[in-house]
Amino acid sequence: MKSGHRERTRLDLMEYQKNVTEFVFTGLWGNRQLELLFFFFFLLCYLAVLMGNVVILLTITYSHLIEQPMYYFLCHLSLMDLCYTSTVVPRLIRDLAAAKKNISFSECMTQLFTAHWLAGVEIFILVSMALDRYVAIVKPLHYMVIMSRKRCNLLIAMAWAVGFWHSIALLLMVLSLPFCGPNLINHYLCDVKPLLKLVCKDIQVVSILVIANSGMVVVAIFVVLIASYILILYNLRLRSSSGRRKALSTCSSHIMVVVLFFVPCIYTYVLPAGSENKDKEISVFYTVIAPMLNPLIYTLRNMEMKNAMQKVFAQVSL
Repeated sequence: MKSGHRERTRLDLMEYQKNVTEFVFTGLWGNRQLELLFFFFFLLCYLAVLMGNVVILLTITYSHLIEQPMYYFLCHLSLMDLCYTSTVVPRLIRDLAAAKKNISFSECMTQLFTAHWLAGVEIFILVSMALDRYVAIVKPLHYMVIMSRKRCNLLIAMAWAVGFWHSIALLLMVLSLPFCGPNLINHYLCDVKPLLKLVCKDIQVVSILVIANSGMVVVAIFVVLIASYILILYNLRLRSSSGRRKALSTCSSHIMVVVLFFVPCIYTYVLPAGSENKDKEISVFYTVIAPMLNPLIYTLRNMEMKNAMQKVFAQVSL
C-alpha cells in the first residue's frame, strides 16, 4: 500500500513538472516607480548599442579597413554585440513596463541557449583580437602571412563552433533537471544560475559543472588574455617611443573591452548558484553597458576609425 502511494506521489510530481509552462521574473529591483524610470534609461542604452555598432559595421564594411585583420575581427565583435544585446535587452525593456514579467518555458530555454552561444562567440572573438595584436607587435614581418584572411575566417568559425558546444552542453544539462516550483526567477533574464535555484533536487554537483563549464573557462581565457598583453608590453620595450604609443593605443582599447566584459562574468559564474550575491545587478555590465561602450572605446581612441567614418559618411551624404 505504501509503495503504491509513493509511486502515485512520484507520478504526480512528474506530471506537475511537465505542466510547468512558464517562469516569472522578479526583475532588477521590484520597485514599480524605479522600474518605470529605468525603462527609459535601458531604452536609450539599447538605441545607443544599435546606433554605435551599426556605425562601426558600416564604417568597416564600406572602407579599406575591412582588409585589415584587426578591423575584420572588430566588425564581427560589433555584430555579436548587436545580436547578444538583442536577445536580452528588448525583453528587459518590455518587462520594466509590464505588470507581469512572465516568460514561457520554451522561450526561457531559447534565451538561455542563444545568450550563452552568442556570448561564447564574443569571448573567442576577443581572444582572436588579442592574438592579432600579439602577432602584429611581436612578429610584424610575418603578420600578413600568419593573420591571412583564410586564418581569420577559421578563427571566426572556431568561435561559433566552441560557443555552440558550450551553449548546447549548458542547455542539455538544464533540460535534464526537474523544475517543481516555485517558478519565480530572481533575475531579468533566463540564466543558468537563477534557474538552478528553482530545481527540486540537490544541485551541488550541477553547480560544480556550471562553474567548470562557464566560470573556470572564463577565468582561464581571461588569464590567457592578460598573459598575452604582458608579453606584448614586454616586447614593446624594444620599440621607439612613437611605435610604443601607436601599439599601446590599439592594445589599450582592447584591454578596456576585455576588462568590462570578463570581470563581471567572472564574478557571476565563479561563485556557486546558492550564494547570495548581486548577480543580476552585475550582469547589467556585460549585457548592456559593455556592448554600449565598445563602439565608443574603439572609435574615440582610434584615428584610423575616425578618418574612415568621415570618408564613408561623406560618400553617403553625396
